[in-house]
This record gives sequence, structure tokens and C-alpha cells, in this order.
Amino acid sequence: MKSKVTQIPLLAQTRQLDQPERRRLLAATATLGLAPWLLSACAGTADASSAAHHKPASGTHSVTRRRLGPFDVYPIGLGVQWHSGRGPLAVADLYTSSTTRQGGIALIRRAADLGVNLFDTAEAYGPFMSEELLGEALQGIRDRVVVSTKFGFDIDPATGARRGGVNSRPDHIRQVVEAQLRRLRTDRIDLLYQHRVDPNVPIEDVAGTIKDLVKQGKVLHYGLSEPGLQTVRRAHKENPVAVIQNEYSMLYRGPEAQVLPLCEELGIGFVPWSPLGMGFLAGTINARSRFEAPDFRATVPRFAPDVLPANMALAELVKTWAARKNATPAQLALAWLSAQKPWIVPIPGTTNVAHLEENVAAASISFSADELKELNAAVVAIPIRGARLPPAVLSATGVEAVPKR
Repeated sequence: MKSKVTQIPLLAQTRQLDQPERRRLLAATATLGLAPWLLSACAGTADASSAAHHKPASGTHSVTRRRLGPFDVYPIGLGVQWHSGRGPLAVADLYTSSTTRQGGIALIRRAADLGVNLFDTAEAYGPFMSEELLGEALQGIRDRVVVSTKFGFDIDPATGARRGGVNSRPDHIRQVVEAQLRRLRTDRIDLLYQHRVDPNVPIEDVAGTIKDLVKQGKVLHYGLSEPGLQTVRRAHKENPVAVIQNEYSMLYRGPEAQVLPLCEELGIGFVPWSPLGMGFLAGTINARSRFEAPDFRATVPRFAPDVLPANMALAELVKTWAARKNATPAQLALAWLSAQKPWIVPIPGTTNVAHLEENVAAASISFSADELKELNAAVVAIPIRGARLPPAVLSATGVEAVPKR
């Protein structure tokens, strides 16, 4: 990845510029021939078939894959969490970044071209849109990748209408999976998560239903997202849990106390969602940043104006270490996660091809034992103010399923 080293400081600057300045800088670098692959950021509307012919960025395929439960995957995955944007063909994420449907498909194929083989989505993302785009993008390369998706919210399988709350009743799970297979254009789901624990359905019933789907070949493995600890143990006893997916980053280190030790004990892989702290760790936020709906961060307490300036101490630490490692802040944050355990695989999401390539390149960054010890101590020393999620969303995390009678 020699060519990447000289490009990284430039990338670190581009993520902190406003959009007009960023476009001018990208155009200038292309003209000078310094980083021609950055032009792919402007190709968001390109046909997906053309993306399949892009050559991989130098060195990406030589990166050692890691074990995630039963899977061998690239150290960085891709989160596909999109919904309809403004306009009939627009696709947006939760933080007001956007592309087009064809741009999203091209981005997914570019990720696969770079060596990424773990793609994470969910029925609820859209609803349905993200699964549909992922299914279309993976045509012709389906057997090269691991597809993970999720069930668990009470969504009308026919219309996509959100009926409120969660639903993990066995008959609903079966119905959802049939619809997911059609949207993903596949005959099996490699990794099926319960998106949130249903407190009214015994986890033994959920795991048993998935066991039946495994016997039918429709699901290969399953996982849990933001579950209660005892629910994990009960589920694992019924049918081994392959992966747990929780929020985890330098900004929120909650899983370190009990969830990661439980994964280590039971041999369960771990996937951090929001590994860049909703953009906070990517150098795109400052003390004066303000968020308005529909940006999800407008509802998140840790981004509130009264606490954000204090939390910027962590962002400054990340920038300092990024410069020290000749990396971007986003790359530093992703590499830090990977360094915590060999069975952790973060899934940053993006609608921007340049950011995708930047994130994927984080797999080449490593820390010496002394560096990691020093960095961990510095991260621990910075208190973060404000809850990680709004109250209504937070109340659905760490839930324990009703006991089996």
C-alpha cells in the first residue's frame, strides 16, 4: 500500500473541508495525478457494471482476513443502511449524506472489488430499500461474499409500513425471511440477526425457529444485536450464536465491560455498528456543529450543544494519533477497533466512494503493543458526556427476552 501512504494526509484534509472546497481539492489532485482513484468519489451515478471492472486499490487483497465466528472476512465490512432520499431515485443515510440508487449499487460493487466481503443490512433499512439494492449489486458475485441482514421490528412484510415496536414471533420470522430472500436475490442468508430482542417472545423460540431455517438451508448462521447478556446465554444454549452486533467505538466503549468478555468466553464474533461514532471520529464534526432533522444526530444527547465542546477532546486525540500514524482520523478509529480483539470486524457505512476506499485502507494500519497501551490509556482518560442514543432507542438495547415456560 505504498501509494496510499502519500495520499492519506490529503484525505485527512478533504473530510474536514466543506463540500465546495472538497470538490475543488479532488479536482486539483486528479489534474496533478496525485490520487487518481479519488475520482471515483465523483462516479456515484455510474452504472454498476462499470464499477465491477475497477481494479482493486493497491494492497487491499493482500490484507490478512480475520475470523468472525464461522466466517473468514476482510477486516473491514460495509454497512448498507439507506432509505429513500429526496427524489424518486435518491438514496440517503441517517446523517443527510446521499447518492442515487445506481450510485449505491456502484459503491457496493466497488467495495467487493476492493476485497470487502461482509455486507450488513436489514429489513428495517428503508424499509426494504437497502436489501433490494444490496441484492441487485451482488448479482454475479454473490458466492464471494457474506450477506448479513436482520429481522425483529414489527414491519408489514407487504407494504413496509412500520407498525411500531418489535416482533419476533416465529411465524413472523419465517415470513420476513422469505421476503428477504427475494429482495436479496439469493437462496440463503449467511448471517441473520435478531435486530432487537423481543421481550415478549422467549429467545428459545427465536433460536429454534432459526434452527429450522438452517435445516432448510435458508439461513446459515445467526446473531443478536444489542441483546441482554442472559438472552445471549440462553440463545447460545439452544442454537450457537455466531456473532453479536452492538454499537462500539472510541466514542462508546460500553461492550468492553461485559459483552466482549462474553463473546470471548463463548467463541462469538463481534461486529461494531457506528464504528466512527456517527461521523464524530472521522474529523467531520467540531464544537460548533449543529444538527437538524432529518439528521439522526439531532436526537442524540452526546451531540447536544451543551456537551459537544467537552466531547471534542476525544476527536482531537484521534486527530493527533492519526497524524502520528500517517492516517486519517477515520482510519485511526477503525484500526483501533480492529486492534482490540482479533474477532472484531467493524462495518462503517457511507454513500461516498472516496470515504469507502479510505475506510477499507484502514485494514493496513497496525499498532505496536506499546502504542496500543498508550492509546487505550488516553481514550479511557477522556470522559464522554451525554447518552449514546435518544431514550426511546436506548430503551430497546440490552433487553432480556421473557423466560421460556
